[in-house]
Amino acid sequence: MTDHVDQLIDNVLQREGGFVDHPDDRGGPTNMGITQRTLAEFFGRDVSTEEVRDLSRETARSIYRANYWNGPGFAGLHLPPVIAELVFDAGVHHGPHQATRMLQRAAGVGDDGIIGPITTEAVAKADTIALAAGLCAERAVFFGRLITRDHSQAAFAHGWLRRLGEMIRLIPEATEL
Repeated sequence: MTDHVDQLIDNVLQREGGFVDHPDDRGGPTNMGITQRTLAEFFGRDVSTEEVRDLSRETARSIYRANYWNGPGFAGLHLPPVIAELVFDAGVHHGPHQATRMLQRAAGVGDDGIIGPITTEAVAKADTIALAAGLCAERAVFFGRLITRDHSQAAFAHGWLRRLGEMIRLIPEATEL
């Protein structure tokens, strides 16, 4: 069911857009959703703002597949398409560890950030609609906590909530499967 990783990546690339370097963005220079730190980790060396700006779509796709799908173990979960979309987008937006913890909380298991047999079983048994709603709720709570802790992040609230709204609109698709 989750053999559509290329489509997930295409969807994220469309949502993320191009190069940005907002002074209040804690991720720093970002292109196609790939931060300077993520790009440096991928290359195993420091990278410049210019290298972030010049990031190729092919490299971004490789990073997304390796670090945000395969790395956290989402590939092994056999997720329904809507859950794959939600958890992958959350991983890109909040980091794969945080997305894993959100998925675990939505599935009603301990949130250690590691996909193991307990998480795998809970996700497999979960009602898709309830799991999708839970994931979206977890993201909303996360945004609230982030803004409460760092008021400068309120500058991004509109965009974050617009994106969350896009994710919520995917939930009815789960009933069509």
